[in-house]
Amino acid sequence: MGIWPELPPEACDIGTFVRTGRSGLGIGSALFEATKQAAIDLGYDWINANIRADNSGGLAYYQSRGFRDWGQLDNIELADGTKVNKTLKRYDLKD
Repeated sequence: MGIWPELPPEACDIGTFVRTGRSGLGIGSALFEATKQAAIDLGYDWINANIRADNSGGLAYYQSRGFRDWGQLDNIELADGTKVNKTLKRYDLKD
């Protein structure tokens, strides 16, 4: 995939995945803290998360980290042809 052209240069993307059966162990929290610090070190202002609207676990995860909704993408076609909606969430790194 590559850089999402709709994001401004002051934003970066995040994608957090934990192996099935390994959630609730603090792995996601550790990954987010490392990603957040890397984004700060690289000079980004905010982090974008692009989450399938039917991924309740992913939506809850990013919400619990302080991400807030900022947009939605409708009828996005996946590699297998399935169409899904996606929720866009953002985490501001600067006050």
